[in-house]
Amino acid sequence: MLTTLSSAKGRGRLTRRTAFAIFRSRRNPLVTAFAAILLAGAFAPAAQAATAPATGGSLTSEVNPFIGTQNEGNTFPGATVPFGMVQISPDTGHNTGYDYDQSSIRGFSMVHLSGVGCGLGGDLPVMPTTGDITSTDNAQYAASFSHTDEQASPGYYRVGLSSYGGITAELTATTHTGLQRYTFPATDAANVLLDSGQALHTVSSSTVTVLDDRTIAATVTGSGFCQDTKPYTVYTVTRFDRPFTTHGTWSGTDVTAGSDSSTGAGLRGAYARFDTRSDRTVGATTAVSYVSVNGALRNLTAEGHTSFDAARAAAGRTWESWLGKARVQGGTDTSRAAYYTSLYHALLSPNTGTDVDGSYLGWDEKVHHAADFTYYQNWSLWDTYRTQAQLLSLLAPSEMRDMAVSLLKVDEQGGWLPKWGYATAETNIMTGDPVTPFLVNAFNQGLLKGHEEEAYQALKKNADSVPPAASQYEGRGANTDYLANGFVPLDENAAHKPGDFDYDHGPSTTLEYALSDAALGSMAAKLGHTADAARYLARGQNYRNDFDPSTGWFRARDTQGVFTGPADPAASTGFHEGTAWQYMWLVPQDEPGLISLIGGKDATNTRLDSFFAYDQLLADPSNTVHNVWVNGAYTYYNQDKYNPDNEPDLLAPYTYLSTGQPWKTTDVVHAALSLFTDQPNGMTGNDDLGEMSSWMVLSSIGVYPVDPGSATWGLTTPAFSRVDLTLDRRYYPNGRLTIAAPGASETDRYTQSVTVSGRAHDATYLTTGDLRAARDIDFTVGDTPSGWGTAASDAPPAEDHVSAPQHHLALGAPATATAKAGGTAAITATAVLTAPDQATGTLAVTAPVPLAAAPATTRLDVTSDDLPATADVPVTVTVPATTPPGTYPVTLTASAAGQTVTRTVTLTVTS
Repeated sequence: MLTTLSSAKGRGRLTRRTAFAIFRSRRNPLVTAFAAILLAGAFAPAAQAATAPATGGSLTSEVNPFIGTQNEGNTFPGATVPFGMVQISPDTGHNTGYDYDQSSIRGFSMVHLSGVGCGLGGDLPVMPTTGDITSTDNAQYAASFSHTDEQASPGYYRVGLSSYGGITAELTATTHTGLQRYTFPATDAANVLLDSGQALHTVSSSTVTVLDDRTIAATVTGSGFCQDTKPYTVYTVTRFDRPFTTHGTWSGTDVTAGSDSSTGAGLRGAYARFDTRSDRTVGATTAVSYVSVNGALRNLTAEGHTSFDAARAAAGRTWESWLGKARVQGGTDTSRAAYYTSLYHALLSPNTGTDVDGSYLGWDEKVHHAADFTYYQNWSLWDTYRTQAQLLSLLAPSEMRDMAVSLLKVDEQGGWLPKWGYATAETNIMTGDPVTPFLVNAFNQGLLKGHEEEAYQALKKNADSVPPAASQYEGRGANTDYLANGFVPLDENAAHKPGDFDYDHGPSTTLEYALSDAALGSMAAKLGHTADAARYLARGQNYRNDFDPSTGWFRARDTQGVFTGPADPAASTGFHEGTAWQYMWLVPQDEPGLISLIGGKDATNTRLDSFFAYDQLLADPSNTVHNVWVNGAYTYYNQDKYNPDNEPDLLAPYTYLSTGQPWKTTDVVHAALSLFTDQPNGMTGNDDLGEMSSWMVLSSIGVYPVDPGSATWGLTTPAFSRVDLTLDRRYYPNGRLTIAAPGASETDRYTQSVTVSGRAHDATYLTTGDLRAARDIDFTVGDTPSGWGTAASDAPPAEDHVSAPQHHLALGAPATATAKAGGTAAITATAVLTAPDQATGTLAVTAPVPLAAAPATTRLDVTSDDLPATADVPVTVTVPATTPPGTYPVTLTASAAGQTVTRTVTLTVTS
């Protein structure tokens, strides 16, 4: 969509969502009739929507790159190609680059990651100006602009800058280069500023070098992403389409005309000046490399010979081809724009890391050569293992294969698998073990041919140990306690490396580790590692070790193994960017086990209905979606409702497929899809390198990965009447798959029956093998729920519903207590026992003479059923009046099933 935007607030969004919501209310015919009237006007293109002429029905014309640039979606509107190394885009002063609500541009920089929550990239912002250079800080020399004079489409961006006499800037891209075309007013002082000293991350040092009268090289070394990281370097070479008349550099605030170089920390950069009185256009091509300046020169030589218009056309053709891999029919203008823009965002990363000659910088800081694959980098794995990995496996299996191999190269060359890697730096952002389901997904999709054992051994090392203390990797930082006890304690004071750390998010980390263990267990079984498979699958049941049967919810356990924090799941502690309500559903490997914990299907459906405010959703969808569900990119905590703006509960709507009520999956998913619109604020939360967009795409086509790391895809009514997938015949022999739901609408959205290649299909899922064999998936839909998919045998299979008997003992006690001589001290000992059935043991308490403790011995007897059951034992310590003041050790010893735990309470006696 070549989009011209004129409103700073995305006018019309609420009206459109309200219309969608009213139309969905199937229980009120008057409301439905009113909605139909409202829809006729509300979904006409708003004033700030596309005003450029349509491009002959092309799919790129459906894409609006401004979606997600407002309300912390943190996308960028600039130019790039699928999985490109370069993303040349304007920076307005927002920490991640571009914010729709800001009105000045500081430069057009070369590197952007779509939807990240912290500053990263933004290397070498290039800025056109006129006249004398009076400032070297891009916040000071920024140019004003208006959305009325701004356009974007896949592979192209244009903006009119109202400062400096009026300058038009146009951008396009190839894989390794960013092309710029600046149209200046007539002047003898048209400048192009190359700012090497400022970026979206911390710049520790930079260098600019004028190579000749048309070429300037720049090197930027920086670090940081949310927290500190090791340094990484980006190399660039910019070549202009004609000689500049003069040039210079700056160091700090000092500008030196004629200078050829500037190097060091702080403000640095170079400028090139042109005379535009007879020719007002100046073109420039900036090539990027992570290897060297010579690498950037090679990239420039290979890709920088084309004209701006030719490069723009090529980028458009590339995007048209990729978008055509998942073509939809039906829906509204708004829903198609949201869908194709989501698909566009999902294909932006990971990013090419190889230069044109196959060279890339490995995590050992050495240059390597990718002989038979493209090396990719930038891994937001905590996000993308859930949905984007599966979408790429479906639509881009060859690229996904190379991405998986690239991760193995990180382990081979850097010593460990990453968690959240940028270039060659491990940021250690987010928690758990996301690389395991990411790579196991690639294995289960058949994308690791020839690398299966290599991948398994890397994952096994990661799962069974921790990285060396001197390495940059956090890995499974809490593995020591997890492997010993089956859960990660909440320990905010644990030592850790820069970034997030798993002990700070004990209960959610336990759930993430268990999910990953189950995935690895399935891989081990398929590779014939029988003993390993049994061990990992047993560990996949460790989610049970953070379930408190006294509250019926997952809870944090402290360093003594005792449940801690508020019992109210909405106020729970230790869940990373969420609450116990949202993490309740993160057990995709064992839905039957989870359902059993909650109390059966009826109890689970009741809890799900409360979580989604399901009755309210049917009665008033718009209000529920916007005001009852969690709303806000960073609204994580103190919540008891669904959060469609973040990753932890993305799977939750699909839990209904396992509880016999699949129509509710459709209700919730279709309501959540209404949050994606064609406006700048039309995205749910940070896009996180395409993860939220991938959720939108797969939920829209009705085929969704319900168990990350497995080959199982849940089914729900598509949001469009027809979806045509063009698939890679090397992995999908038919080369295509059509998903059809004739007549599907906001009212007729309930699946009545499904056929796969003409055969009736009652199950609510398919496997990857099924998808490969299928040519057509046909949904028959209606306006009321049906019995389709409601039988117990219709539910998706459990990857890890195994028996894993456990015996575990924990004992909690206060570190200190006080009492006066002649008085008593009350101490509560908390024993937590886990056993297959009834858990029994003893608690013995001893106090030094003259103190006396009672009861001296207590029998512990709790019903466990392989869950951690708590027994509180009140202990009274009597202090005789003649006891001298001082400190006395009171020893508590719990014993059960051959295990013994001792705690010492230091009792201070005062006079």
